[in-house]
Amino acid sequence: QVQLVESGGGSVEPGASLTLSCQVPKMIFSVATMAWYRQSPGKQREMVAEIKSNEEIFVPRSFKDRFTISRDNTKNTVNLHMSSLKAEDTGVYYCNTRPTVVDYWGQGTQVTVSS
Repeated sequence: QVQLVESGGGSVEPGASLTLSCQVPKMIFSVATMAWYRQSPGKQREMVAEIKSNEEIFVPRSFKDRFTISRDNTKNTVNLHMSSLKAEDTGVYYCNTRPTVVDYWGQGTQVTVSS
């Protein structure tokens, strides 16, 4: 079973920045559109940013001013760069392909934004 491994989460204060990283197997990384998803308490999982293999980026309007995504082709990682974090950004962040593949879900990384 293939799993993607997320890291970089933590507890931060409102207004802080944080970068999350996802290690992706090369066979997936080289061809797939990758995305970051968020599971916030009491809410459905939502996509927060995606990046295609050609590095074309899409960030939903609700995150556009604060989140961006990048790929490191030398390390096969997909990174989520978050700034001006708010309490409502608290949640578990996952990476997966887009569309998602059930077998790729990893443990996620917890982000807690609190003063």
